[in-house]
Amino acid sequence: MSVYIEVNTLRVLHIGEYVKGGVATYINEVVSYQDKSLDISEVFLLASKKNSDKKFGMKKENILFYEYDRKVKFFFSAMKQIRRVIKEVNPDIVHVHSTFAGVFLRLPLFFTFKTRSYKVVYCSHGWSFLMEASKFKKIVYSLIEVVLAKKTDRIINISLHEYNKSIEHKLPKEKSIVIYNGISVEKKLLKNNINIHLDNSKINLLFVGRFDQQKGLDILINYFKNNKPTDIILYTIGSEVLGDVKQALPSSIVNFGWVDNDMIDSYYEKFDALIIPSRWEGFGLVALEAMKNRKAVISSNRGALPELVINGVNGYTFDINNLSSLGKILDVIDKDKLRELGNKGYEILQQNFNSNTMNNKIIESYSSLLNSK
Repeated sequence: MSVYIEVNTLRVLHIGEYVKGGVATYINEVVSYQDKSLDISEVFLLASKKNSDKKFGMKKENILFYEYDRKVKFFFSAMKQIRRVIKEVNPDIVHVHSTFAGVFLRLPLFFTFKTRSYKVVYCSHGWSFLMEASKFKKIVYSLIEVVLAKKTDRIINISLHEYNKSIEHKLPKEKSIVIYNGISVEKKLLKNNINIHLDNSKINLLFVGRFDQQKGLDILINYFKNNKPTDIILYTIGSEVLGDVKQALPSSIVNFGWVDNDMIDSYYEKFDALIIPSRWEGFGLVALEAMKNRKAVISSNRGALPELVINGVNGYTFDINNLSSLGKILDVIDKDKLRELGNKGYEILQQNFNSNTMNNKIIESYSSLLNSK
């Protein structure tokens, strides 16, 4: 017999590791909504002090950090710090984000006999076994996720691609759901215009993300070095986080560094299109940010990106293993067509990827967990 629990008494603790880039955008959408929601009494966020954003749309006193670096010697300490915060906060739901945080929370649960007072919700934000890696590593990553799923009550997949692949890798179907990422359609434009000057006689493309292997900026840089398009200029927002790719930006590419989330719309406003050359992608939140600003998206055809970017409708897709497909796109794009695609992208965003829909489904999943047998 199930016992009904009022949702508005919920205390929710979100846990992340390096909360930056797309994961930070996602978590900010969720915690800012939950902080104001009448369905949740209190929300907390715990993230690593290193490589995490510090500003989120929630009570400052509920944003907590743990000392950590992505090295094995810090793993045990991270687990202890996380357990201590859980004891202090006493949450009903622990919503953990990304692979490493998922390990730090769930692995210690195999070594305690005390009954757990909270439900565990896990979102990988891109399954580790879908990354570019050796077959052996993929098998190991898959086995780890299958084992840790035993200490998980709900698994949120951020795309249909992620869900289908997780089931193929034997993660429990009965615990797994799909909740597409979403963002607010309200733009945050600065009162004072940002001080950047573009050559509007050319196509100005923008890359936004980490300068790491997954995001494929090195692929894009090499393409521009080898092909030197004269009517297209590439700009970047971001920097290295993991440091798994070392490549200096050529002088022809302007990098703005990391841009505060409150400022990002003012940058998108100035460009003709966003380009995403990712090697793998669980979702691709930057695509939604571009669509919110009515910008076309040119992306690789990896992971979930084809679920967001419909070729010839709101952008174009290309194959990073056959960059002539990118060349064919860049040879024919013009500003008028990109504006048309960008307007269509905004419509798609409103219909399918609104943050209110995402947040309501997340809270519904909390409620169903707490009221299940």
